Amino acid sequence: MGRGKVEIRRIENKTTRQVTFTKRRNGLLKKAYELSLLCDAEVALVIFSGGGRLFEFSSSSCMYKILERYRTCNHNSPEATPSVENEINYQEYLKLKTRLEYLQSSQRNILGEDLGPLSMRELEQIENQIDISLKHIRTRKNKVLLHELYDLKSKEQELLDQNKDLRKKLEDISCAENALHMSWQDGGHGSSSGWHAIETTYPGLLERLEHDSSRQIGYHQTSMDQLNNEAMAPQCLDGHLGSTAGWI
Repeated sequence: MGRGKVEIRRIENKTTRQVTFTKRRNGLLKKAYELSLLCDAEVALVIFSGGGRLFEFSSSSCMYKILERYRTCNHNSPEATPSVENEINYQEYLKLKTRLEYLQSSQRNILGEDLGPLSMRELEQIENQIDISLKHIRTRKNKVLLHELYDLKSKEQELLDQNKDLRKKLEDISCAENALHMSWQDGGHGSSSGWHAIETTYPGLLERLEHDSSRQIGYHQTSMDQLNNEAMAPQCLDGHLGSTAGWI
């Protein structure tokens, strides 16, 4: 009984498709090697997987020598005569395209995708690259955190200094108010020297007090006037009694 015809079409199952690709790729590379060895032919084989990974074989030491020979033969044919500038641009395009596909494949591998065809050595290399990247990221993160911590400490010290200055000003104002209160309680005696001493010790403080506490200062001024009137009342009474006794 003969072998049935196998329909050639795309394999839908991803795992089966990857296994089939790996087997047939290895077989194709082996056939290319045997052809170059048995027939003394220059063979160049380039394969891109469905994930964009590049596989190549060259019978010579450099793939570009065979590709250059191919382009030269194609250039000398009557059907295609590209200019030198176009040829250079095409070569540059091939290099950039190959580089782009390699970077895209490497990015997918780093993200944990398309790892099926990779060998143990390639997986270890990707793991080492990820470890090195993590070390760099952690180092940069620690530097940023230390910088932010230094800025916060500087702001904290600045606020502490401002708080200290405000406390000092508050204490000066409290001492000045106490001194004024003592001066007013003396009934006005020596008030000029007291005002002068306060102004000398706390320059500009009296003006602020007059501006910010005008009602309180007015109250103390009224108290001083009452004290002065009470002090003058006995003297007036004595003078009145003396004049009355003279008439008598």
